[in-house]
This record gives sequence, C-alpha cells and structure tokens, in this order.
Amino acid sequence: MLQNPKLQISDSATVQLEKVLSQHPGKFLRITVMPGGCNGFEYSLKLDDTSLDDDVTFSPLSTVNVHVDEMSLELIKGSELDYESDLIGAAFKLKNPNAATSCGCGNSFSV
Repeated sequence: MLQNPKLQISDSATVQLEKVLSQHPGKFLRITVMPGGCNGFEYSLKLDDTSLDDDVTFSPLSTVNVHVDEMSLELIKGSELDYESDLIGAAFKLKNPNAATSCGCGNSFSV
C-alpha cells in the first residue's frame, strides 16, 4: 500500500489500476470532488491524460499514477483509495475519514 498522509492507495486498488491503465497508455486516474450528489459533494474518478498546474500526483508503481487537484485533496485528505469486489459488483471506493455523512452508493458525502 502506498502510505501517504494525504492519500493512501491500497494494494488491491494498485493492482486494478495497473490492469486498467495498461489498456490506456498515457492515461492516469483523476480523482475530483465536485459540489453535488445527495449530501453536498460527490467523488468523480475518471481516466485523464492532461495534468493540471495544481495536481498532486500519487504513484504507488511507476506504471500507476493518480492525480488529485489541491482543492479536492483538502476534502479527501487522509482517505484511502481501495478496490472492492463482491457478489454485487466491483468498484473503486474512497474511504474518507473527513466525511460526516455519506449516501448508500458511497459517491456522495458531506463534511
């Protein structure tokens, strides 16, 4: 696991990101927090190929990069990016200790 006080990336997330990114050369995972959702903020995870001036980059492997802009990072600081798979499906999840409440889908939160 990439241990960083701002964002941790679990081993399962790293393995899955390596698989996904190997199919999309030159791309990285971008995590953004935007106003919206049922609790005030929502997470956006998408593949991107353009770095922004205020990006902070996390690299658990040389082939895996995760970019988070500074404003979003303030809202997810201390979180863990994980990849969970169960009978219902599989997905990347952000475990955010700053979230006072979150919705059932896990994509929306409040602080």
